[in-house]
Amino acid sequence: MTTTLPKPRRARAAAAEPPVQPDTTGQLSDNDMYDRMVSAILDHRLPPGTKLVEDKLAAAFGVSRTRVRPVLVRLANEQVVTLTPNRGASIAQPTPQEALEVFEARRLLEPRLVELFIANATDADIAALRTCIDDEEAARASGDMRRAIRLSGDFHLHIAQAAGHQTLGRILRELVSRTSLILMTYSPSHAQTREEATACGCREHRALIDAIRLRDAREAPRLMLAHLARIESQLEFTPPAAEAPDLARLLGGV
Repeated sequence: MTTTLPKPRRARAAAAEPPVQPDTTGQLSDNDMYDRMVSAILDHRLPPGTKLVEDKLAAAFGVSRTRVRPVLVRLANEQVVTLTPNRGASIAQPTPQEALEVFEARRLLEPRLVELFIANATDADIAALRTCIDDEEAARASGDMRRAIRLSGDFHLHIAQAAGHQTLGRILRELVSRTSLILMTYSPSHAQTREEATACGCREHRALIDAIRLRDAREAPRLMLAHLARIESQLEFTPPAAEAPDLARLLGGV
């Protein structure tokens, strides 16, 4: 049976220009520029739909426009940036179908990465995960939800890095970047719901670390699957219903 997905709600207004900082220590490499763009996306400083003007990016990075274009092409190949003829580049606006596909891909990859992490991780790697969660909870407590979401992504990326599988790790980095765009577009609109969802994520991460510390190669992948499924279940693909207008107030003078 074919399921018809609702149209995505309109993304938040795009920023006037990317808030990247100019380089003062020498010319950046292509990888440096790529990493800064991805970091800005993970930090929710570049929301979906943001127009990426080549001249402004070049000025921010301290390079020529020709140096910027390959970076935009690389991001477009990873579906993080959209390149449109005669309109230029912008941060991608994921559709509901793309969002579902990203989470399906993560459910396929991350249980395996957790297994590899358990097999290869040192005590220092596990301690680094704990630090990630401590920092995430501190960010949430201070109301810095943007940083909390970034640290949540870092938790998953550290597992991938310490797992020692470069190919899966590279794929997951792309998926985490796209997940950040998905969360910006389809996260619950109510502030309390968003905060509760983040708190659940912290608790789930701690439960996952407990299983990892015990080197439980069956329970840890199961917890990872449950964690990803809960995040996906929080997405709102249908915008909240608009309140009925107050006709007495609007037309009272007629």
